[in-house]
Amino acid sequence: MHDPVLFALFLIFVGAALAATGALYARQSLLVGYILLGIALGPSALGWVGSPDLIKEAASIGVIFLLFLLGLNLHPQKLVQLFSEVTLTTLGSSLAFAAFGFAVGWGFGFTLAEALVIGAATMFSSTIIGLKLLPATALHHQHIGEIVIGVLLLQDLLAIVTLIAVQGLGAGTAGASTVVWVVVGLPLLIAAIFAAERYLLRPLWRRFDQVQEYVFLTAIGWCLGVAELGKVMGLSHEIGAFLAGVAVANSPIARFIAESLRPLRDFFLVLYFFALGAGLDLFMLGDVLLPGLVLAGGVLVLKPLVFRGLLSLVREKRPLAAEVGWRLGQMSEFALFVALVAVEGDVIGERASYLLQFATVATFVVSSYAIGLRYPSPIAGTARLRQD
Repeated sequence: MHDPVLFALFLIFVGAALAATGALYARQSLLVGYILLGIALGPSALGWVGSPDLIKEAASIGVIFLLFLLGLNLHPQKLVQLFSEVTLTTLGSSLAFAAFGFAVGWGFGFTLAEALVIGAATMFSSTIIGLKLLPATALHHQHIGEIVIGVLLLQDLLAIVTLIAVQGLGAGTAGASTVVWVVVGLPLLIAAIFAAERYLLRPLWRRFDQVQEYVFLTAIGWCLGVAELGKVMGLSHEIGAFLAGVAVANSPIARFIAESLRPLRDFFLVLYFFALGAGLDLFMLGDVLLPGLVLAGGVLVLKPLVFRGLLSLVREKRPLAAEVGWRLGQMSEFALFVALVAVEGDVIGERASYLLQFATVATFVVSSYAIGLRYPSPIAGTARLRQD
């Protein structure tokens, strides 16, 4: 008998190589290929990979590494400046998208609680899509990368508050004590991270920086350890990982760490997008197809327009505002997490959960394809736009 985990990895990465080849020939985004491969091999189709939840849990490490590498490129002073520049845009767009999501849910006969959760899940854009499809030059040195990063980070903070509210609805409480713990926990976490980096990590790297394997291992341990600490402090793995990256951004070996961890990040992100497709239940599509198409279609149309309009109000150039709108013009992987938590807390039913799953995957596919056709990205469909 074959090992089920090894066999699943064999299917995923051989299939991903074939899917990526086909996607490049068809001038499609590689992410689309990974998602479609997951749908084809998952339980709803061929059923060759029968445990997408286990794969998805492991794949979440890719998101943690993605946020850690993002933090490595942002000094603390730059982070404060980014937040001040994009606060109005982030809050205004979140309110607009929440209202749209609520209207779709309420209009298609979902309960008040379900409509509220659908609206909350619609607020956010995908951190993975937004950052994965940014060329490194834009991520590090260009204003458009700064805007995208600032919006996504503020959305992540809003997402934590939203998740607390959803959990509070499920518990029948307002979750006030949890909110207080997060407000207190964030500054405590930041203080602990920067103290540990200065008095523990920095001296070790200064002494042993010639041993590259040691730097690589301690960087992984630092990233995952602080990510777990962030979760314990009532925040999230992603916020913890991001702060871990920011803490070592001033280190002279930050660039080496970023280059070393990038292949590891990509390995887990392939798993993530495969699991995303494999987790989609095709048998439930009939029940949510129409509201899902309306929700996904509205997001794909409205988000680029709203972001472009709000950024134009703060005097960003129209071409830049339009590109940011397209890059943030999808739902977020956070919508899937909200759906899971809300179902477990009996806040929403299975139908509302499948609606969010379908709409999220649909916007991922269309948005990543549109970005790959229009703007530079590492996985663009044409050589002219393909930039690392």
